[in-house]
Amino acid sequence: MIKGVKIKKITSHYDDRGFFAEVVKLGEETFHPVQQTSYTETYPGIIKAFHFHKKQDETWFICKGHARVVLHDLRKDSPTKGQTDIVYSGENDKKLIFIPIGVAHGYQVLGATPIGLFYHTSKPYNSKNPDEYRIPFDDPGINFKWGIENR
Repeated sequence: MIKGVKIKKITSHYDDRGFFAEVVKLGEETFHPVQQTSYTETYPGIIKAFHFHKKQDETWFICKGHARVVLHDLRKDSPTKGQTDIVYSGENDKKLIFIPIGVAHGYQVLGATPIGLFYHTSKPYNSKNPDEYRIPFDDPGINFKWGIENR
């Protein structure tokens, strides 16, 4: 796993009324101070990639649907510089994904339903000076193949 990326497997507690799950919790390694929480829904088959931040960490939680999350380490001084990791997450395999500063990230919606993604950032969004740097989904420096493979 890329240095500094943290994954928390979310445990759901079910009974006849439904389920309960703790997602973000002070004291856990995936926790960071949150200054903004946002929510997005993305339609099946869509790829949203890539972007990274220079001043803020992000924590992602996919609460519905399923996605392939792709992470790529851009940090010059990182021992995992240039490494690409994939995390599959969604409503049947809930994970909290902590993404540190300098790690490019994006996702592809899998299956026939939209995903619902909560993302928590350590700094609030500033539309006049956004801390968001875009990289094309097919950037040759990352060289990630988004196609689905038969296995």
